[in-house]
Amino acid sequence: MSRMVRIRLTDSPISRAGYWYATAVGFTWGFLWSRGRIERRHGLLVFRGMPKWTFGRGGSCVGGCYLTADNDSDTVLGHEVVHREQWRTYGLLFPLLYWLSGRDPLTNRFEVEAGLEAGGYLPRRRPRRAA
Repeated sequence: MSRMVRIRLTDSPISRAGYWYATAVGFTWGFLWSRGRIERRHGLLVFRGMPKWTFGRGGSCVGGCYLTADNDSDTVLGHEVVHREQWRTYGLLFPLLYWLSGRDPLTNRFEVEAGLEAGGYLPRRRPRRAA
């Protein structure tokens, strides 16, 4: 009887290795281009002062690094923490899966999971005042 070896590509040592590789790439890119303060917030290495052409939309999460010009509110970082967890789960499959989910953030499952409002894709709801 032959033994079948199953390799798990998600939420596994393989995906975590991809996460750490992506984090190294994000760190290198951020270190090269950041002109702002670099700090650890919410478990992310946040690189501010990045030129707009070095990241997508308001900022990009690459592994455990968040690259942005100045879009670093606590709400946005909460959204990016979810992307960091997606990187940990999917490793280097994450960019491909993200791309396959489409460019429209309103229908991209990874943006929906991270929170469209927190990511700045929907207008913020204001709490209703009691009458």
